[in-house]
Amino acid sequence: MTTSLVSYRSPSADVPRLETKAWRDAVSARLKAGSRPVTLYGARSSSEILVTAVLQTEARSLDVLRTVVTAERGYHSLTSEFLALHAFERELHEQYGVRIGGHPWLKPIRFEHRDLAAMDAFPFYRIDGKEVHEVAVGPIHAGVIEPGAFRFMCLGEKVEHLEIHLGYQHRGVESLLLRGDPRRLAPLVETVAGDTSVAHAWAYSAAVEGLASVDIEVGVEAARGVALELERVAMHLTGLSGLSADVGFLQGASTYGRLRTTAINATMRLCGSRFGRGALRPGGTGMSLDARGLQDLRGSLELLKTDLALINDCFLSAVTVQHRLRGVGVLPEATARELGVVGMAARSSGIPLDQRSSSRGIYAALPVEARVETSGDCWARARLRISELDGSLAWLGQALDRFPSWTPRRASVGALAPSELSITVAEGWRGEVVHCIETDSSGGLAHYKVQDPSLRNWLGLAIAVRGDEISDFPICNKSFDLSYCGNDL
Repeated sequence: MTTSLVSYRSPSADVPRLETKAWRDAVSARLKAGSRPVTLYGARSSSEILVTAVLQTEARSLDVLRTVVTAERGYHSLTSEFLALHAFERELHEQYGVRIGGHPWLKPIRFEHRDLAAMDAFPFYRIDGKEVHEVAVGPIHAGVIEPGAFRFMCLGEKVEHLEIHLGYQHRGVESLLLRGDPRRLAPLVETVAGDTSVAHAWAYSAAVEGLASVDIEVGVEAARGVALELERVAMHLTGLSGLSADVGFLQGASTYGRLRTTAINATMRLCGSRFGRGALRPGGTGMSLDARGLQDLRGSLELLKTDLALINDCFLSAVTVQHRLRGVGVLPEATARELGVVGMAARSSGIPLDQRSSSRGIYAALPVEARVETSGDCWARARLRISELDGSLAWLGQALDRFPSWTPRRASVGALAPSELSITVAEGWRGEVVHCIETDSSGGLAHYKVQDPSLRNWLGLAIAVRGDEISDFPICNKSFDLSYCGNDL
């Protein structure tokens, strides 16, 4: 059976490698014809940089194009035509010093390989005018939030511009992934973004399995899907709890928070970790479900359905909640498409982009339909989470009916194929998680590119808050619910 994830595998020598101008023209032509960018990244090869563009066609297959550039010559920016590529080109410039002519804003994405003092060389954007004032928030925040700096340019209480400045924590994830046995990287992959452990582990496992030509049984894919949907349920409950607290709807804050515990405890009983760590490994899963466990899991799902029906009705009908969320943080569909936002942020703006809708593997047996809201505001993002909770719980029930028991199963994962490229895309709760693994001539790792959806959505948050009052920002921020560490790899 093929993987349930959107995937691509090819010998490295067979990946189309074009002269730089022809590569740029080909990428541009494909994007104009309806493909969308998934990622664009570089890898050093002696004194040259191998640049890889991964696009997704309208049929949901992946299309990969490559070119080789030098840092000094580089190429003319694609961002000027396709704003969705801005973060990728900024990262390419930051990591390898590639000259990208005509790019409107080559400020580093995460200040990689720089000390924090170097941030002063890239000052915040300024708006002139004696009535304009700046509000600086962070990088140190109250509570347990991760470090990030937010600079608001305001006219009175109205936000004219927000610049988000990340890069305060680095773990060197991609360099660490190149060390050791590539088949045993799951414990590290699960920490790329701790709230998305299952999605990252699945994308990694599927990429390795592709390189090792390992076939995964549909029952194993079903178990992986159960873990992924439980992660989605838990994080949507977390977000709704936080959003309720931000608007003073304490019934929601307490009830959604309580139900999150039900969801993560269900995951813990399956794999031993409330965050799904250890649930997935290359070749199989570490989860078990017997008759007693099935009864327990079904009981948890019934509790979630029953109590969610009550609190969702209270949340959606509360005038105070609607007053604070409707029309706030609007990201119109056209802007969302232009920025290339993904995941629930895209679906809340009317874009039916959900990688689970690819009709592969378990998602062919148990289809998932993308859920969409159209208003693009905080209200839409809250409603979408509620809708996706219903969808995930329904899918979990179907999966348990079809596959009522599992034992931990691990197929043997042998040596990885030499000189091959494997790319997988998983739909995490926040959006698409991308893992690109390439082997060298001996089957070791030549390059590992990992991408969390937060990288693509931070600019969407900055644009959405324009024109709102600065007091609306916490609500907008929570409605997007992005990861700082997912950006600061």
